[in-house]
Amino acid sequence: MNQSTRKMLNSSERQLLRETEPAKLRKRDEDELVDLHRRVRRARTKYAKLYRRRASAQVKKHGTRAMASKANKRTSVKAEAFEDALARVSRRLAKKAAAEADQLREDRLAAARAAKKGGGTAKRKRGKKDGKTKGNGGTKLAREKKQLRTPERKRAAASSRAATRRKQATRNSR
Repeated sequence: MNQSTRKMLNSSERQLLRETEPAKLRKRDEDELVDLHRRVRRARTKYAKLYRRRASAQVKKHGTRAMASKANKRTSVKAEAFEDALARVSRRLAKKAAAEADQLREDRLAAARAAKKGGGTAKRKRGKKDGKTKGNGGTKLAREKKQLRTPERKRAAASSRAATRRKQATRNSR
């Protein structure tokens, strides 16, 4: 950031941009980067909106968009400064998130290998005696067999509901 841009910013804006320097970004963990990303994005959005609003209001006065944008140069410079800062934070956050995802995957695979070497998992008792369920009428077994809500299952359920509603709408229109 050059000296003229630095002079346009107030102290809190300068502090926010200082926090996006590469050396300072390397010291932050993923949660801190997410918070910084949110703050920089809000500042960028603020100045981008302000620039667009002021420039559109000036078009009628100046007659052209080029003249209107020159009148709001300070706001556009601030928006560009925060856009560059947001790009820096976004890149660092992406790298940090990918590294943490790789670490979690390695931990999960190591745990799976350890469980496999340990002789497998312990077998569960079914809760049956003489072919009958004991206790609560088999609700525990029903809960264990309950299928997970995966995106594919949700999509299939939504498709089925839509087909039923289309059929019903056809019947109702007769």
